[in-house]
Amino acid sequence: MTITEIRSTPESLWIDLTRKCQLECIHCYNDSGPTGDHGIMSRDDWIDVLDQAVTTGVHHVQFIGGEPTLHPDALDIAAHALDRGLSVEVYSNLVHITNAWWSFFQRDRASLATSYYSHDPARHDALTKRPSHQHTRRNIIKALKLGIPLRVGIITTDGHDLEATKRELEALGVKRIGVDHVRPFGRGSEGAAPDVSGLCGRCGDGRASIAPDGTVSPCVFSTWMEVGNVRETALKSILSAPTMRDARALIRAEKKDDNPPTPPVPCRPDDDGCRPGIPPSWCGPRR
Repeated sequence: MTITEIRSTPESLWIDLTRKCQLECIHCYNDSGPTGDHGIMSRDDWIDVLDQAVTTGVHHVQFIGGEPTLHPDALDIAAHALDRGLSVEVYSNLVHITNAWWSFFQRDRASLATSYYSHDPARHDALTKRPSHQHTRRNIIKALKLGIPLRVGIITTDGHDLEATKRELEALGVKRIGVDHVRPFGRGSEGAAPDVSGLCGRCGDGRASIAPDGTVSPCVFSTWMEVGNVRETALKSILSAPTMRDARALIRAEKKDDNPPTPPVPCRPDDDGCRPGIPPSWCGPRR
């Protein structure tokens, strides 16, 4: 497949479970925080979405939020995804992980991802607006000791102490480290309206995102570009509908004259392309 081709058949989905989070990161792309909620999608709704995803051809799902582990049914939903043969990545802030979640992360085809802001606790905590650094760092170490597949995205506002932060993660034993900048969505937009120009350009190409209210969008950043709702319409129908095609075309049109041109790197959650903080793709959802 060439980089100009679009995959209308999805290979991966973001399962955007919740807007609730222990943290209140200044750059959060969807304004999640302690006052957020879990939306209106029930456990059975999410199970049905995953069953539809399998029959549609999806291979990978990423559970994200908010903090997905705070959702009361997240563990059951994620376990169902594994049981249906999907690979599962949970994107967690690693502030608090229960024993049940640690057991889940050690299952075949399960993996873990997190964001890390600085080797300096004060700087890290300034971005999360909570004393989170010690907890995230401790649980990174625990995940590595347990042999859990882990990747860490360093999210930076100005590149400050980037190399020192990389060195710390490498010293801890993290092998998969990415770097990304704050994206202009949610709190990261500083009040500006969402703009297609801030997207990577491959949103909706073999992937889609499903929000806590069931709305489907081309990716977790483009939630204002609703293309349907799984509580009303079958997932396969939404992904193949003209609304999704039009959204993809609008996004691609905005990026067609980009310089440098689109790199020949797959941008999808089941490889090191479209994942939080992972280069060289410029499609990097993050917390």
